[in-house]
Amino acid sequence: MAEMQDRFDVIVVGAGPSGNAAAYTLAKEGLNVIQIERGEYSGSKNVQGAILYADALEKIIPEFREEAPLERHVIEQRMWTMDDTSHTGMHYRSSDFNEEKPNRYTILRAQFDKWFSSKVKEAGALVLCETTVTELVKDLTGQVIGVRTDRSGNPIFAKVVILAEGVNGLVGQRSGLRDEIAPESVALAVKEMHFLPRETIEARFNLRGNEGVVIEAMGTITKGMTGTGFLYTNEESISVGIGCIVSDFAESNVTPSQLLEAFKAHPSIAPLLEGSEVKEYAAHLIPEGGYKAIPRLTGDGWIVVGDAGQFVNAVHREGSNLAMTTGRVAAETVVALHRRGEEMDALALKDYERRLEATFVMKDLRKYKGIPALLHANKGTFFGAYPRLISQAMQTWFRVDGIDKKTKEKAIFRNFRETRSVWGMLGDAWRVARAWR
Repeated sequence: MAEMQDRFDVIVVGAGPSGNAAAYTLAKEGLNVIQIERGEYSGSKNVQGAILYADALEKIIPEFREEAPLERHVIEQRMWTMDDTSHTGMHYRSSDFNEEKPNRYTILRAQFDKWFSSKVKEAGALVLCETTVTELVKDLTGQVIGVRTDRSGNPIFAKVVILAEGVNGLVGQRSGLRDEIAPESVALAVKEMHFLPRETIEARFNLRGNEGVVIEAMGTITKGMTGTGFLYTNEESISVGIGCIVSDFAESNVTPSQLLEAFKAHPSIAPLLEGSEVKEYAAHLIPEGGYKAIPRLTGDGWIVVGDAGQFVNAVHREGSNLAMTTGRVAAETVVALHRRGEEMDALALKDYERRLEATFVMKDLRKYKGIPALLHANKGTFFGAYPRLISQAMQTWFRVDGIDKKTKEKAIFRNFRETRSVWGMLGDAWRVARAWR
């Protein structure tokens, strides 16, 4: 470290999607950038499959499809409401998604992050791995002017530090820039990779070539907790997982691994995984607090991006696109200030927040700002009662047993009334409408 340059234009803490987006954009514009990552390499802590939203990356690396390690492009989205033995689903599948430049891909994060990091290095940034930032360095006025790491007591200086450190935000916490994340604002998700021949996957999910399917599920599978399950098809593997709010796990007797085992054994999921070989398991935290949980994003000499800023759209299960967009916008803000020769103080860096307001990121998070609290306060209803009622209604309606359809309709409506009451259902609809705007 002593021989390394200790002054840079920008320090980026973290090498996930938001950190890589920021470092790449900065380096491409000629700024002197160092990116510090605690893992052995970018993506070394990730084994799970994930969804890549092409639009966000295309704005950073337009030609990414030519070389990025992509698995399958998604042509079908399934959304399931599940009880203990069945699911009621809706899905959309279109050959229009077999376009020249597909919109969504499944990826393996370990491979993808490593590739993205290679592009950061090609752009001219210095990437320092296996190094943990221990604290931010401030001057006498409180301006952040650099960082210290576990490699050396000597600080590394920069005009601004971009915190892309992930959901825990430990550097920001230790430096007094943010509070510890609340357990009701973060989910713990567990995933497994199930390997199968690609021919089996394509036959099982009615796919051709590199087409892919995404399944997202909610209901009694989370045992009364706020959460969702999911399944993604990769080239020769299936990513399957489930996650719930951390505070719910703390109150429950169910462990994440038990929840995942039960989800895999569900009659709707088990046949899709039959004969597979499990090779990888991972657990990770996902920010789920939404708009109301966003911490302070800027200050004197610092900016927060990605998961550290709670930038995840839990309703639509979007994360990587918000991460890359916030990283890019932060970098563009810094580039503009740098070219004008302005100080990277809190007032100047507020431009990052103003720029974000013009993007889908803040517009979408604001639209759904009431949803996390609504679901958490009514988890027994939305993750228990309604999934069971929907399943019972479908069972009654589709069973041909000599009972006339009018009698079946009355039985379905009576079941809903007895479980939730008319006023209860109207109240639920009103609360959802208020939160969904």
